[in-house]
Amino acid sequence: MPLFVACFSRMQIRGPLLLIALLGSCLAKPKDIATVDDLSTRQGADKEQRMFSRADAYERFMGRWSRQLAPALVVYSEVNDGGAVLDVGSGTGALAFAVRDATTKTRVLGIDLSPEYVSYASSSNKDARVHFEVGDAQALRQSDGAFDHTISLLVLNFVPDPRRAVAEMMRVTRPGGTVSSAVWDYGDGMEMLRTFWDEATALDRTMAGHDEKQMPLCKQGELAALFRAAKLEAVSETGLVVRMRFSSFDDYWEPFRLGQGPAGAYVAALSPDHLQALRERLRTRLLGRGGSDRPLEMPARAWAAKGTVPPR
Repeated sequence: MPLFVACFSRMQIRGPLLLIALLGSCLAKPKDIATVDDLSTRQGADKEQRMFSRADAYERFMGRWSRQLAPALVVYSEVNDGGAVLDVGSGTGALAFAVRDATTKTRVLGIDLSPEYVSYASSSNKDARVHFEVGDAQALRQSDGAFDHTISLLVLNFVPDPRRAVAEMMRVTRPGGTVSSAVWDYGDGMEMLRTFWDEATALDRTMAGHDEKQMPLCKQGELAALFRAAKLEAVSETGLVVRMRFSSFDDYWEPFRLGQGPAGAYVAALSPDHLQALRERLRTRLLGRGGSDRPLEMPARAWAAKGTVPPR
């Protein structure tokens, strides 16, 4: 395996689980020559760091929905009771805790590139079977075949080289074990964000290129294609749907103002007038013109894929 030099050894990283692979893509080059790819990766990492800087804010914006999705991914991944599971891009711990809650004997290791997120997840954990540590999805430190299942939740679409991440996930999983992943269907099935970006781009057409529907691996069939290209066996794909319930319009709107993710970063950069205009467009769309405030419910679909590690 090539020698990877993890970026977090040279930088102060305080981003979320989504940085798990972006910063890890910085490679050691002969004679420390910086290439265009290096510089582009580091610029992307800086951008992600700004968008995902607070674990508590991420929890309010997206973490609460990750916790709903995680149990469905555990069931789909056919995690049995016993053995070991690796959670790649563990963030605030949603998937690791879902495995913990679904089993009585299974050991879980969650890795994330963000020390802040690792600390947040660790502080929420009281089970000796579960551990969290800083780690890089594209250069895992774990031994070959160390896990029965390796799973990632809402991460692979943010990895600069998802093929390398999947190869690493396969390497640390025993032959006959399972590799699985899930990403939001940003283009169609994730109504919370689809509603937001529809109104944001209607208000400002220049933002169409920032719409999260442009993200890789978020369309039906793309995760499965990635897994088949990696030579996983018995690959399948399915849609996982959860219901997002908001107690009020502000429960929907205010988390966008916390600056997390592409949508939050967009909101944070708006002028007061533009911010108010976007808020009113969203309120009208969700409640009707002049409509009274009320609880809101939105479906959210993620595409999940899994495959079996072949004999080595």
